[in-house]
Amino acid sequence: MTETNLTAGPGSATATRSQPGDYDASPWARHSPFSDPGRYRELLSAVPPRIEDLSAVARNLIIHYRASGLDLPDVTKDDINARWVARILDLDQQRHGHRPLVDERDPMSRVQGCCRDHSLFSAAVLRQHGVPARIRYGFSHYFSPDYNFDHVIVETWLPNERRWLRFDPEIAEPMQRLTTPQDIPHGPDAPFTTAAESWRAYRAGTIDPQQYGVAPGVPVAGDWFLQGAVFYDAAFRAGIELLLWDGWAALSSPDGPTTEEAAAADELSEMIIAADAGDADAEQQLIHRVRTDPTVGPGSTVHTNSPFGDPPVTTDLTAALL
Repeated sequence: MTETNLTAGPGSATATRSQPGDYDASPWARHSPFSDPGRYRELLSAVPPRIEDLSAVARNLIIHYRASGLDLPDVTKDDINARWVARILDLDQQRHGHRPLVDERDPMSRVQGCCRDHSLFSAAVLRQHGVPARIRYGFSHYFSPDYNFDHVIVETWLPNERRWLRFDPEIAEPMQRLTTPQDIPHGPDAPFTTAAESWRAYRAGTIDPQQYGVAPGVPVAGDWFLQGAVFYDAAFRAGIELLLWDGWAALSSPDGPTTEEAAAADELSEMIIAADAGDADAEQQLIHRVRTDPTVGPGSTVHTNSPFGDPPVTTDLTAALL
């Protein structure tokens, strides 16, 4: 394993859980089909695996299609569907003459994406260096005091401390509600809560689901959105690192989750929370369910919607393996 200098930063989380002594994080050091850089392995190997460095490269390579606030080119808007790291790197290299990823990119020529892409790229760099890393879907509470945005961050394994450190590669500096983006606390009162924790809070009646979604004033929020978020994070846990606008049968419609859909989210949430606490059996059961149960996982195809309002398309998730 490559030396990464991954250590807890200032304001590190007292709520971060140490995993049992026999916990094995090594499977997360291998690429998923989504993080595999293909012919660009040397490009990823050249990125230093320190959190600050690889996060800066992620921001240099990928620009948020909406949150950047820039009027980005229409001609590159389909970048947001470049779900595989190999494809993201292909787009970047086509535009920048096969230059190293650390070389400054003009914002208007960066690959359009979102938090999922910043995080998957960061996890890919770590995995390329043999460091366990995975991405998590949930809700950030640090972008606004009044709204909880859906968000994707990274977890990487600290073997000496036997814990998963969370970091947000999209954020460069501390924020008022985030002491450091390089070591985000865990737990239901943390600046970032997993989809499972948020769903559990909703079921307990302690949060307003309408304050959990894509953005204030956008009707992509509420109990149905929280239900779907649980399934996204479960898929991520199984190495199926989907786009945030993919859909499949297990996800509730905007009409709200049915009794059966809510019960399925309850079950998955309990498994995710147990796995996060170090229950290896729960983790394996969760991964197996997502990969094999058609009522839970996406299978081989998803319906990919469009944040820009374009018609949805059916996406073959095995395409990168062909």
